[in-house]
Amino acid sequence: MKKQVLNIFTVVALCTAVIGCKKAKEANTSEAEAAAVSESATAKYVANVSESTIEWKGFKPTGTHNGTVNIENGVFYVDNGILQSGTFLIDMKTISSTDTEGDQKKNLDAHLMGTVEGKEGDFFDVNKFPTGAFEITGTQAAEGGKTMLSGNLALKGDKHNVTFPVTITEEGDIMTISSEAFTIDRTKWGINYGSKSVFDNLGDKFINDDMELKITIKAKKA
Repeated sequence: MKKQVLNIFTVVALCTAVIGCKKAKEANTSEAEAAAVSESATAKYVANVSESTIEWKGFKPTGTHNGTVNIENGVFYVDNGILQSGTFLIDMKTISSTDTEGDQKKNLDAHLMGTVEGKEGDFFDVNKFPTGAFEITGTQAAEGGKTMLSGNLALKGDKHNVTFPVTITEEGDIMTISSEAFTIDRTKWGINYGSKSVFDNLGDKFINDDMELKITIKAKKA
């Protein structure tokens, strides 16, 4: 009985350590679509890049890594309080891990950005692809006051449409777009390093295809 209880606690502990026992829901992903156009926008908002960010998390058998990447710029169009269209750019050269320090952080960040000679294409190859982008293709009201936001996510030269829930709030002349955490399959954007679905014989040296993202954008009415 004691052995059984210990085994249960071991499984729970491992689950908590590796993936937190709960992974974010995967965004619906499809082929890129035409960007939304707002012909009757009543307001324009410009992103405040110092208060906007994308949080990321990667998973592997021995744990996780997490960090941030900055928004470079963004503009959004609203019609009678409803987000209609917009685009924001992602500064891929700002990829930064927040769970590491010192040389470990320096080495991880360099590997992710692809600034290590011979490893440029492992992850994001920022010298070749310095900017990512998201362009809104549509919005739809959802339960709980949320909005399902659809848009083309461009990374590393590939573009796919993703749909995920966001909360949109307005306070004075500030609009905040805040997503729930969601995951994407990184291999759809050619980010293949350590993927078991791409490479054989990796054993436990693999990295999960699922990459978690959480987007927060604050924008001011122009």
